[in-house]
Amino acid sequence: MIPPVFILVRPQMGENIGAAARAMLNFGLERMRIVGPRDGWPNPKAVAMASGAGRLLDHAGLFQDLPASIADCDFVFATTARGRELVKEVVTPERAMEMARAMGSEGKRVGVLFGPERAGLENEDIVRANAIVTVPVNPDFPSLNLAQCVLLLGYEWRRQAGEVAPSVMELARTDFASREDVDRLADHFEERLDAAGFFFPETKVEGMKANLRNMWGRLGLTRAEVQTFHGMLRQIAFKLKKQGD
Repeated sequence: MIPPVFILVRPQMGENIGAAARAMLNFGLERMRIVGPRDGWPNPKAVAMASGAGRLLDHAGLFQDLPASIADCDFVFATTARGRELVKEVVTPERAMEMARAMGSEGKRVGVLFGPERAGLENEDIVRANAIVTVPVNPDFPSLNLAQCVLLLGYEWRRQAGEVAPSVMELARTDFASREDVDRLADHFEERLDAAGFFFPETKVEGMKANLRNMWGRLGLTRAEVQTFHGMLRQIAFKLKKQGD
């Protein structure tokens, strides 16, 4: 798998280059190229902002023009939020990184262009790309910071790996309660509620108990939570007994 190279075209501020490097490393991307940085290179402000991602800057390729930076790329995406009246495929970040993974797995080199902070990529930059990546932002305020745009594409690249489940229940040093554990808790509650006269009238008792059992089964309790409920019921029963003595 060949990961994409992120190419910053004429970036204006060292801080944004450093923030972009940090965003890339967050998602396992380490191939950066820089085209014609306004304030020269290397840039101490970029290093300071990278905050631990300095090795990306140390190995970043420096190019004087865009054609040289993409000369070895088989496919190039251009990120832009504005219509350019150019006939090109327009894809979402999700689709772009899906395509990048497919091409990378075949040994193809993919480049992603990010424009300068002030106005983004120019038409003469975009015409060199195969497709346009557009983020579905607020049309009344489509401006994204350079590092923000890099972060979005990096996130989609990482997510496309399929290594992150969409939903995970974190269990803090415990396991989910077994069906038997939950049934015992339901029995305990029924015992205490019955003693308190909760199940009334007689004609509704069966339905009330069924609703409670359904609730316990639906909650997805952990063993620790079941034990906490048991402890609560025992303490309530103890206090009531003590008051009655």
